[in-house]
Amino acid sequence: MMGDLPSIQQLECFIIYGRVQNFTRAAKEANITQSAFSAQMKNLESALGVTLIQRSKRGSHLTEAGKVFLARITDWMDGLHKIVYDLQSANAAQPAELNVGILRTFGDIQVNRHIAHFRQTNKNLRFNVFDLETDQICRALQDDRLDVASTYYVADSLPAGGAAEYETAHFCWDNLVYYAPLLQPRVVPVTREAIARLPIVIYPKNYFMNKTFHAYFAPVLEKETPVISARLSTPYAMVYYCQQNGAGALLPERLLRALGCRDGWYELAQPLRVDAYLIYKKNSTKIDLIRDYVSHVLQSFDEGRTLFIARSDEHGPRAKAEETGSFLAAPLRDSS
Repeated sequence: MMGDLPSIQQLECFIIYGRVQNFTRAAKEANITQSAFSAQMKNLESALGVTLIQRSKRGSHLTEAGKVFLARITDWMDGLHKIVYDLQSANAAQPAELNVGILRTFGDIQVNRHIAHFRQTNKNLRFNVFDLETDQICRALQDDRLDVASTYYVADSLPAGGAAEYETAHFCWDNLVYYAPLLQPRVVPVTREAIARLPIVIYPKNYFMNKTFHAYFAPVLEKETPVISARLSTPYAMVYYCQQNGAGALLPERLLRALGCRDGWYELAQPLRVDAYLIYKKNSTKIDLIRDYVSHVLQSFDEGRTLFIARSDEHGPRAKAEETGSFLAAPLRDSS
């Protein structure tokens, strides 16, 4: 006769341990004390009659039996979560939720269009939208606090497990332009050297977008050191700052057009683009809903790209954009 079965909490704790392979980190992620976590693992092993974790003074790791059990119980638990989610979605009065993360430097203005579409086709759906930095997106995906996220930086946004556990979908590329409505560049398109001679607005020091900016200006740093007029946390704040002050910023043309900024921005002589991706977990309990959302975003940007290409003639032919992303050797200089 079969003995007592393991509890759901024991199984969930074991899956967490299997992911991080460390009792301290696993207990923290499970939001219980380390002694309580260790007890859960001992009780699980007792219920199964098998040693799942090898412990020693130097640390711990999964046994071969533990590895086999982890793979099977992870699939089983994912299936259980999906069954519960589907049942609740079909019968509960509470609306289904889709938690969407947007890279802060990408700008979330177009998310409203996606939300309007989904509310037309699915009345029982609630969107929760979060603007986050790259490291925050990574942690939120790993903790299942986000269902899908948009970012420029896939490698740095993917949690542990990477491409094996997460799907990525490219949905647009952003052409960056020089926005300086109170300045009058002498030559258009604007060169890096010309931008470096004028006050510039960038993001706070820990923002990943600064890596792209730094790499872009690297070739001119021996002759010109850009002076930072301000460090602002969102592209919207940059737009407003440049409208009130004699400074410029590198911003997505897509975003400026969406905000109704028809002038005051200029093409770059050395083009700069960044590619945008969606990231989501392959075995999410909401995978059907997520795929519907992803499909709509892809279709939406495909339609927008057609209109964008037609409008691009206003500013002349487009050159092939440069790919950038490494750190530059010397820092930009803050104005005092």
